[in-house]
Amino acid sequence: MGWRRREGGGAVAGAASRLRFAPSSNHLLVSSWDSGLRLYDADASELRMEAKSEAALLDCCFQDEAVAFTGAQGTIGQHHEVVSCIEFSQITGQVVTATLDKKLMFWDSQTRNVNPNSIKNLDSDVASLSVCEMYILAAIEREVYIYDMRNLIGPVKVKDSPVEYHLRSLHSSPEWKGYAAGSVDGVVAVKYFDRGTDGDMGYVFRCHPKSRDGRSSMVPINSIGIHPFDKTFVTGDNEGYVIAWDAQSKKKLHEIPIYSGSVASIAFNHNGQIFAVASNSNYQESDKMVEEHQIFFEMKQHF
Repeated sequence: MGWRRREGGGAVAGAASRLRFAPSSNHLLVSSWDSGLRLYDADASELRMEAKSEAALLDCCFQDEAVAFTGAQGTIGQHHEVVSCIEFSQITGQVVTATLDKKLMFWDSQTRNVNPNSIKNLDSDVASLSVCEMYILAAIEREVYIYDMRNLIGPVKVKDSPVEYHLRSLHSSPEWKGYAAGSVDGVVAVKYFDRGTDGDMGYVFRCHPKSRDGRSSMVPINSIGIHPFDKTFVTGDNEGYVIAWDAQSKKKLHEIPIYSGSVASIAFNHNGQIFAVASNSNYQESDKMVEEHQIFFEMKQHF
């Protein structure tokens, strides 16, 4: 088994912030810092639609095949600051947003209203959000907060993450009943909610144990994608490395050929046969630095 790379068109202006596959098709949504929201067809490796906002878009997600959400001001409600993370729960019908004013808010997607009692004032910014059935997980500094969206009185659990530096990325899995989180210094923590799943409740490892000069790597894990069925996951880092890991055997499975730019975001499609990569790069043009991104599709090949 291997992967075959296809480009989703040429380079696009602005750095990508997040990409998401639709729930049951191979449509890919991409948000970016240049205020653009783009929809790709992974089967054809083509850009299908593009929309512009008034501000940078730092995240995006699908509600269903026809409706998507971003951090654009006024889409559901208005925050005082930029929406940094957004998630939709198919089970509860809630849109969850985190902002740069250190708030976590829960919106009713039908009424587009937020319950004032469900607003969470936090001590720090949320680096990443992830929905896992009835729960929403938030990466805050070195910790993962877990909220039950049916009862928003307080955190269900606060799990101290065994990482030394702040978390950058987070992805949960209903199949695992757990999550994988990546830190700014290249460390990944795999944790389970059920002690019976793994006797030690998970494990921690460094993606690149040693750099060329013999010192520990300090490369941020920008994104983590979990396979929808297999107990495997993929990490993408700031140096362009994408690596597949076996969560059960705790071993590296495969290293994808390196990308020329940093990996901003990765995601599997609904059946795990495709995963998409948003790669950011920059270059000097005249007296300014220009940022751009490119979308790639890694297609699973069976031999």
